[in-house]
Amino acid sequence: MRFRTPIIVGLALLLTGATVWSAPSTPSKPTRGSAKSRASAAGRVRVKKSSKHSKRRQPGQKAPAPERISEIQQALAKDGSFNGAPNGKWDDSTVEATRKFQSSHGLNPSGRLDAPTLQKLGLGSQTAGVAAPMPPIASSSIATKPAQTARQ
Repeated sequence: MRFRTPIIVGLALLLTGATVWSAPSTPSKPTRGSAKSRASAAGRVRVKKSSKHSKRRQPGQKAPAPERISEIQQALAKDGSFNGAPNGKWDDSTVEATRKFQSSHGLNPSGRLDAPTLQKLGLGSQTAGVAAPMPPIASSSIATKPAQTARQ
């Protein structure tokens, strides 16, 4: 009898504590930036935390640097599509010159920079659109192979 009462009281406390502990709490008013919570099969609440350091990538292409725009304007002027001095600003005259260049070279005259336009201007990559980029060959592996064969 002495041991039975404390055991029953202890079990009652455990059961009461377990039901309070596992009860999901819902916020009274959801906030716009709050993390979503999901209940697991065990009845616990998991909160998905978002990282403050992760930023979403902005869609679209980034604008070229003024130095790169000047370089493009010089190439367009060399072709005769751009009239004026290169100023490093992507303005209406540059867009129109790009359209003129693209249409005269059989490209889509969108006025936007793309890989084929840059290649025709002589400013693009030589391998763009041709094949997947190849990893660079490490010079240390080339230098050690003849030395290893000479030792053997």
